[in-house]
Amino acid sequence: VMDSVQAIIDEGLAQFILTGSSALKLKHGAKLNLLPGRVVSLTMSPLVYEELPSPKPSLDDLLVYGTLPEISLEEDRDNREKDLFSYVSTYLEEEIRAEAAVRNLGFFSRFLELAAGEAGKQVNLSNLSREIGVTHQTISSYFQILDDSLVATRIDPIVNGRTKRRLFKSPKYLFFDLGIRRVAANEGVRLPQSFLGDLFEHYVGNELLNLSALTAPEIKVRYWRDTAGPEVDYVIDWGKEYIPVEVKYSEAPQKRDARHLETFLSEYSEATDGFVICRTPHAYRLSDRVIALPWQELNTLFQRNR
Repeated sequence: VMDSVQAIIDEGLAQFILTGSSALKLKHGAKLNLLPGRVVSLTMSPLVYEELPSPKPSLDDLLVYGTLPEISLEEDRDNREKDLFSYVSTYLEEEIRAEAAVRNLGFFSRFLELAAGEAGKQVNLSNLSREIGVTHQTISSYFQILDDSLVATRIDPIVNGRTKRRLFKSPKYLFFDLGIRRVAANEGVRLPQSFLGDLFEHYVGNELLNLSALTAPEIKVRYWRDTAGPEVDYVIDWGKEYIPVEVKYSEAPQKRDARHLETFLSEYSEATDGFVICRTPHAYRLSDRVIALPWQELNTLFQRNR
């Protein structure tokens, strides 16, 4: 099919919009014609907050069901759950088993559950290796499969710059959708209160990734952590400018919640302002250089640089 498409394009007879869901096949298909020099590749991410239908869903709904278009339009919660389970099972059967991506689907299924449960945290290869009973190299290859199949995105730390601090170098992985993450982790719809802070941080990370992709391809989303303790959840890396972002599941963060941002701002001249993303209804200043910002207004972090 792709050879025929190339021939038609080369003859100037037509333009094509080609869609598909098998990212692994595109990534590893050695004999597949990927139309070099003739194609613009775009990844369709879940909906960002601005794109969600009105009335807007609650934050709790977003943390439980995610923002895939079909799920967002489905009002029946039982149907949402069926669709999410179908996606995960189809991924394992058609994307992993059919493409022979792994030798042992049972090991990978267990890895998928654990990786989903630990999504957004720094990767610990030793713990996962011990829990599943496979080598570190196998765990690394499993994470690469998640990345290649667009199920999870790797978040690398900032490790460069003039700082003398000892910085963590392990990556984090965010699942592309929180509904898929929950089902893959084998979690129910009634999530413990203790989960909400981590899930909110994950949601904000996904929004930053999706908004950065919509704004400019050169923008990267990273994180920063000092081995001595200070950590910034996300850093929007524009190349010549950093925007550090801390996430707090709070309606009224205090000045003390900005202390890690202040540390980062003092270390990097590329950063001018920091933001605490939270559940406050209105933006307000926590300090001269740090602003508490409602999570619904994340898009303003990208508008200010256009």
